[in-house]
Amino acid sequence: MEIIHLEGTEDTPKIILDKSNGIFEISGRSLPEDSAEFYQPVLDWLSAYAKEPNPSSEFVFKLEYFNTASSKLILDVLSKIEEVDGAKIHWYFHEDDEDMEEAGEEFSELVEVSFEFSTY
Repeated sequence: MEIIHLEGTEDTPKIILDKSNGIFEISGRSLPEDSAEFYQPVLDWLSAYAKEPNPSSEFVFKLEYFNTASSKLILDVLSKIEEVDGAKIHWYFHEDDEDMEEAGEEFSELVEVSFEFSTY
């Protein structure tokens, strides 16, 4: 399966989706000009991965900031992860970032995936 490895920029998150090494991470800032276009390859990758996932998959989210358009797409990403057997979300947030903590809690209530919360 092809690896997605996008280096983060000021406006886009770093994304690594690597099945063979079991690395699934989205981190940084997410405010791309066209969120739907930016996240489409991620959604496509997750759809393919859900058909033949690893026995367990831990998806790491270390987002510092995301805009409203990105929040819809992040929910779409989480909904795709919901289709992956044995998946779990590890949601990281800065210790003093209540907004990101609350965003993770709200997302956790919208999808049927195990969430773990940690500060960094």
